[in-house]
Amino acid sequence: MVERKIFAEFREIIDPSHTALVIWDVQNMLVGRIFNKEQYLPNINKFIEAAHSAKVPVFFTKITPLPEAFESGVRLSQRRFPGGLSPEMLDLAVKPGKEDIVISKNTASIFIGTNFELMVRNAGIQTIIFAGIATEIGVESSARDSQNRGFYTVVVEDLSSSADRDAHERSLTNMKNLLIVKSSSDIVNIWSS
Repeated sequence: MVERKIFAEFREIIDPSHTALVIWDVQNMLVGRIFNKEQYLPNINKFIEAAHSAKVPVFFTKITPLPEAFESGVRLSQRRFPGGLSPEMLDLAVKPGKEDIVISKNTASIFIGTNFELMVRNAGIQTIIFAGIATEIGVESSARDSQNRGFYTVVVEDLSSSADRDAHERSLTNMKNLLIVKSSSDIVNIWSS
Protein backbone atom coordinates (compact mmCIF):
# COMPACT_ATOMS: atom_id res chain seq x y z
CA MET A 1 0.00 0.00 0.00
CA VAL A 2 1.22 3.51 -0.84
CA GLU A 3 1.98 5.66 2.16
CA ARG A 4 0.07 8.92 2.07
CA LYS A 5 1.23 12.26 3.40
CA ILE A 6 -1.58 13.71 5.47
CA PHE A 7 -1.49 17.49 5.84
CA ALA A 8 -2.46 18.76 9.28
CA GLU A 9 -1.25 22.36 9.21
CA PHE A 10 -3.00 24.97 7.07
CA ARG A 11 0.38 26.05 5.67
CA GLU A 12 0.90 22.49 4.38
CA ILE A 13 -2.62 22.25 2.99
CA ILE A 14 -2.25 25.36 0.79
CA ASP A 15 1.35 24.79 -0.25
CA PRO A 16 1.56 26.16 -3.82
CA SER A 17 3.33 23.01 -5.04
CA HIS A 18 0.06 21.03 -4.82
CA THR A 19 -2.66 23.71 -4.83
CA ALA A 20 -4.95 25.12 -7.52
CA LEU A 21 -7.31 28.10 -7.37
CA VAL A 22 -10.76 28.06 -8.95
CA ILE A 23 -12.45 31.39 -9.68
CA TRP A 24 -16.09 30.42 -10.04
CA ASP A 25 -18.34 32.24 -12.57
CA VAL A 26 -17.05 35.79 -12.13
CA GLN A 27 -19.02 36.86 -15.18
CA ASN A 28 -20.52 40.27 -15.96
CA MET A 29 -24.13 39.07 -15.51
CA LEU A 30 -23.37 37.91 -11.95
CA VAL A 31 -20.88 40.52 -10.70
CA GLY A 32 -23.39 43.33 -11.30
CA ARG A 33 -25.87 41.68 -8.93
CA ILE A 34 -23.71 40.77 -5.89
CA PHE A 35 -24.12 42.54 -2.55
CA ASN A 36 -20.45 43.60 -2.27
CA LYS A 37 -19.73 44.51 -5.89
CA GLU A 38 -17.79 47.74 -5.14
CA GLN A 39 -14.93 45.99 -3.36
CA TYR A 40 -15.25 42.56 -4.94
CA LEU A 41 -13.40 42.96 -8.25
CA PRO A 42 -10.38 44.85 -6.86
CA ASN A 43 -10.02 42.29 -4.05
CA ILE A 44 -10.34 39.21 -6.24
CA ASN A 45 -7.86 40.66 -8.71
CA LYS A 46 -5.33 41.12 -5.88
CA PHE A 47 -5.89 37.54 -4.75
CA ILE A 48 -5.38 36.20 -8.27
CA GLU A 49 -2.14 38.21 -8.50
CA ALA A 50 -1.01 36.61 -5.23
CA ALA A 51 -1.80 33.15 -6.66
CA HIS A 52 0.20 33.97 -9.80
CA SER A 53 3.14 35.19 -7.67
CA ALA A 54 3.03 31.95 -5.67
CA LYS A 55 2.88 29.89 -8.91
CA VAL A 56 -0.55 28.48 -8.03
CA PRO A 57 -2.45 27.46 -11.18
CA VAL A 58 -5.66 29.45 -11.67
CA PHE A 59 -8.80 28.05 -13.28
CA PHE A 60 -11.76 30.25 -14.22
CA THR A 61 -15.17 28.72 -14.75
CA LYS A 62 -17.59 30.14 -17.23
CA ILE A 63 -21.30 29.37 -17.51
CA THR A 64 -21.75 28.02 -21.01
CA PRO A 65 -25.38 27.10 -21.66
CA LEU A 66 -26.10 24.05 -23.76
CA PRO A 67 -28.11 24.57 -26.95
CA GLU A 68 -31.76 24.75 -25.88
CA ALA A 69 -32.71 21.51 -27.63
CA PHE A 70 -30.11 19.68 -25.52
CA GLU A 71 -30.65 21.41 -22.18
CA SER A 72 -32.56 19.62 -19.41
CA GLY A 73 -36.14 20.62 -18.73
CA VAL A 74 -35.19 21.34 -15.12
CA ARG A 75 -32.50 23.83 -16.12
CA LEU A 76 -34.76 25.46 -18.71
CA SER A 77 -37.49 25.92 -16.09
CA GLN A 78 -35.02 27.58 -13.72
CA ARG A 79 -33.56 30.13 -16.12
CA ARG A 80 -32.91 33.36 -14.29
CA PHE A 81 -32.46 35.41 -17.45
CA PRO A 82 -35.67 34.82 -19.44
CA GLY A 83 -34.57 37.07 -22.29
CA GLY A 84 -31.50 34.93 -22.84
CA LEU A 85 -27.83 35.63 -22.29
CA SER A 86 -25.88 37.99 -24.50
CA PRO A 87 -22.18 37.33 -25.13
CA GLU A 88 -21.33 40.41 -22.99
CA MET A 89 -23.25 38.97 -20.05
CA LEU A 90 -21.26 35.75 -20.32
CA ASP A 91 -17.89 37.53 -20.53
CA LEU A 92 -15.59 37.17 -17.54
CA ALA A 93 -15.40 40.33 -15.42
CA VAL A 94 -11.81 39.43 -14.51
CA LYS A 95 -9.31 38.94 -17.32
CA PRO A 96 -7.52 35.60 -17.04
CA GLY A 97 -3.74 35.66 -17.33
CA LYS A 98 -2.01 33.91 -20.22
CA GLU A 99 -1.23 30.86 -18.04
CA ASP A 100 -4.75 30.63 -16.59
CA ILE A 101 -7.25 28.06 -17.79
CA VAL A 102 -10.90 28.83 -18.58
CA ILE A 103 -13.28 25.90 -18.09
CA SER A 104 -16.62 26.12 -19.87
CA LYS A 105 -19.22 24.25 -17.87
CA ASN A 106 -22.94 23.59 -17.89
CA THR A 107 -23.66 22.59 -14.28
CA ALA A 108 -23.09 23.85 -10.74
CA SER A 109 -20.10 21.54 -10.25
CA ILE A 110 -16.72 21.94 -11.89
CA PHE A 111 -16.41 18.15 -11.81
CA ILE A 112 -19.45 17.34 -13.97
CA GLY A 113 -19.01 17.44 -17.73
CA THR A 114 -15.47 18.88 -17.72
CA ASN A 115 -11.89 17.57 -17.72
CA PHE A 116 -11.03 19.55 -14.59
CA GLU A 117 -10.52 16.54 -12.31
CA LEU A 118 -8.32 14.81 -14.89
CA MET A 119 -6.23 17.97 -15.27
CA VAL A 120 -5.65 18.58 -11.56
CA ARG A 121 -4.93 14.94 -10.80
CA ASN A 122 -2.45 14.82 -13.71
CA ALA A 123 -0.73 17.89 -12.21
CA GLY A 124 -0.50 16.36 -8.72
CA ILE A 125 -2.95 18.86 -7.21
CA GLN A 126 -4.18 17.85 -3.77
CA THR A 127 -5.76 21.12 -2.63
CA ILE A 128 -8.39 23.16 -4.42
CA ILE A 129 -9.24 26.69 -3.29
CA PHE A 130 -12.60 28.12 -4.38
CA ALA A 131 -13.72 31.74 -4.69
CA GLY A 132 -16.43 33.30 -6.83
CA ILE A 133 -20.14 33.70 -7.46
CA ALA A 134 -22.52 32.43 -6.15
CA THR A 135 -21.47 31.07 -2.79
CA GLU A 136 -24.62 29.03 -2.21
CA ILE A 137 -24.78 27.60 -5.72
CA GLY A 138 -21.65 26.72 -7.69
CA VAL A 139 -19.03 27.51 -5.03
CA GLU A 140 -20.69 25.29 -2.42
CA SER A 141 -21.63 22.55 -4.93
CA SER A 142 -18.10 22.37 -6.31
CA ALA A 143 -16.46 22.62 -2.88
CA ARG A 144 -18.55 19.75 -1.51
CA ASP A 145 -17.85 17.73 -4.65
CA SER A 146 -14.13 18.47 -4.27
CA GLN A 147 -14.06 17.27 -0.67
CA ASN A 148 -16.07 14.16 -1.58
CA ARG A 149 -13.49 13.33 -4.26
CA GLY A 150 -10.65 13.42 -1.73
CA PHE A 151 -9.18 16.88 -2.32
CA TYR A 152 -8.27 19.22 0.50
CA THR A 153 -10.82 21.97 -0.07
CA VAL A 154 -10.69 25.62 0.96
CA VAL A 155 -13.34 28.29 0.36
CA VAL A 156 -12.24 31.94 0.43
CA GLU A 157 -14.80 33.55 2.68
CA ASP A 158 -14.38 37.18 1.62
CA LEU A 159 -14.02 36.40 -2.10
CA SER A 160 -17.16 34.31 -2.43
CA SER A 161 -20.31 36.31 -3.03
CA SER A 162 -23.93 36.26 -4.10
CA ALA A 163 -26.90 38.42 -5.03
CA ASP A 164 -28.49 37.03 -1.86
CA ARG A 165 -26.44 37.98 1.20
CA ASP A 166 -28.47 35.77 3.57
CA ALA A 167 -28.01 32.71 1.34
CA HIS A 168 -24.29 33.52 1.09
CA GLU A 169 -23.97 33.67 4.90
CA ARG A 170 -25.94 30.43 5.41
CA SER A 171 -23.78 28.67 2.83
CA LEU A 172 -20.56 29.77 4.53
CA THR A 173 -21.93 28.58 7.88
CA ASN A 174 -22.78 25.19 6.36
CA MET A 175 -19.40 24.83 4.71
CA LYS A 176 -17.50 25.71 7.90
CA ASN A 177 -18.88 22.46 9.34
CA LEU A 178 -17.53 20.40 6.43
CA LEU A 179 -14.37 21.96 5.04
CA ILE A 180 -11.94 24.82 5.46
CA VAL A 181 -13.26 28.37 5.12
CA LYS A 182 -10.60 31.10 5.40
CA SER A 183 -10.11 34.75 4.50
CA SER A 184 -8.02 35.77 1.52
CA SER A 185 -5.50 37.44 3.87
CA ASP A 186 -5.01 34.14 5.78
CA ILE A 187 -4.02 32.52 2.49
CA VAL A 188 -1.97 35.37 1.02
CA ASN A 189 0.01 35.79 4.26
CA ILE A 190 1.17 32.17 3.95
CA TRP A 191 1.84 32.34 0.21
CA SER A 192 3.92 35.50 0.58
CA SER A 193 5.99 34.37 3.61
